[in-house]
Amino acid sequence: MRRACSMIALALGMALVLALPAAAQSAAENAAAVPAADWDIPRTPWGAPDLQGVWDYRTMTPLERPRELAGKETLTAEEAAEYERRENERLDDYDRAPSVHAKWWLDYGRALTVDRRTSLIVDPPDGRLPAVTKDARRRAAARSERRRLHGGDGADYRGLTERCITFGMPRLPGAYNNNFQILQTPTHVAIVSEMIHDARIVPLDGRPHLPADLPQWHGDSRGYYDGDTLVVETVNFSPKSAFRGSTEKLRLVERFSRVGPDAAHYEITMSDPATWTSPWTALVPTTKTDPDQVLYEYACHEGNLGLRNILHNARYEEDPDYADKLPAPGRQD
Repeated sequence: MRRACSMIALALGMALVLALPAAAQSAAENAAAVPAADWDIPRTPWGAPDLQGVWDYRTMTPLERPRELAGKETLTAEEAAEYERRENERLDDYDRAPSVHAKWWLDYGRALTVDRRTSLIVDPPDGRLPAVTKDARRRAAARSERRRLHGGDGADYRGLTERCITFGMPRLPGAYNNNFQILQTPTHVAIVSEMIHDARIVPLDGRPHLPADLPQWHGDSRGYYDGDTLVVETVNFSPKSAFRGSTEKLRLVERFSRVGPDAAHYEITMSDPATWTSPWTALVPTTKTDPDQVLYEYACHEGNLGLRNILHNARYEEDPDYADKLPAPGRQD
């Protein structure tokens, strides 16, 4: 575990970042996306596009286009400023946007994407997720009923995030830990997520995927370079991963492309005929952080009493005298 002083420094740093005016952050994000006129894509010693570093993918832009903005792909500068003002006001108001976390600890994006898009989804063109299949609706109902009936029975019935197993992939912008780090060698790429320190080692040597009877929490990834873009194709997901209700048939294609000195595009395409009626694609702008920036440990289990309390309260609901039957502190029986 990192020393306490490191965590204090992190807390102070996050507090200072969140104290910046939204306009200042927006200006910084926009500046980061403007490539220099004489800029060339940096390369590794072996000639691959250099994607190494820590990348920040915070954004206020929602995954799906709000229905009230149907048909409007981008906002004007004035509309974007007003949208950001309203959203930041909502996020800063404890009563309007309650959270189990201390508000200063959250690290939402404070501005829209630099191109002022109204959704991260770029395909379908309406900026909305495709319709889900009838079977997907059936599976969702079954999961809800299983959780209703057995959610307090044991840890195995709880979600993967509550159990600190994984927050799933791909990672999309959220409330905190919106960073990933890329490291490259001639034969492999490592992609490390700040959220629950999930890490993937992606071979680039053309080897076949693992057999279908060896599913993985994060699927089985293989990568290659398409010109100056790193492409990572992932299949063979565990059926328990279920990103947005998907099945083990999910096929994920990620594209990482440098577009400026401190800017890159992270594009994902999701395909699962058992879940969505058509594939869909989202484009997430990312900003490279200071070279000295590091990913801090996300120790999900440490001090996390959520799962314990869920199961404890379920036992209490079954038997009001449950607490009286527990051994006294320090006893081993």
